[in-house]
Amino acid sequence: MIDRLLGTNHFTGKHMAAVLALFFGTIIAVNFTMAFLATSTWSGLVVGNSYVESQRFNTVTETRERQAARGWSIDTRYADGRFVVALTDREGRPIHDSTVTATIGRPASAQLDRTVTLQPLREGGYGGETELASGLWEADVIVETPSAESWEKRVRFHVEAGQ
Repeated sequence: MIDRLLGTNHFTGKHMAAVLALFFGTIIAVNFTMAFLATSTWSGLVVGNSYVESQRFNTVTETRERQAARGWSIDTRYADGRFVVALTDREGRPIHDSTVTATIGRPASAQLDRTVTLQPLREGGYGGETELASGLWEADVIVETPSAESWEKRVRFHVEAGQ
């Protein structure tokens, strides 16, 4: 009677073992693929030598506090293959006569990093040509003033497709 209802193809223990093997095999394969992709695109290192960087901590903190006390602000934008930076002082006046460079790259990978020297623009600010794909980018902007003071700021920005 059972054979007549179920037919000749029964779901056996061998079938269940195959289902479990395929299920967990797929999970393991995806995990290994993701782990490989994650480690091949970013090493996880933020600094080369953490001990040396720890010795510089107080100096870096003081430098950042001095830069914050200046009250400078930065506005960045990217459009049509051009990265533009507008710098203003505490009173909102534009900052001129400086050398501005930007190291632009992806936040989690150094593979696409590039350094762009930004030129003064007629409409104000500084700009430079660089082609960026859509997605999240990060720029380390360094401003060298004529008095040899430097000001640094890291900014993140998003590039829309087709910009």
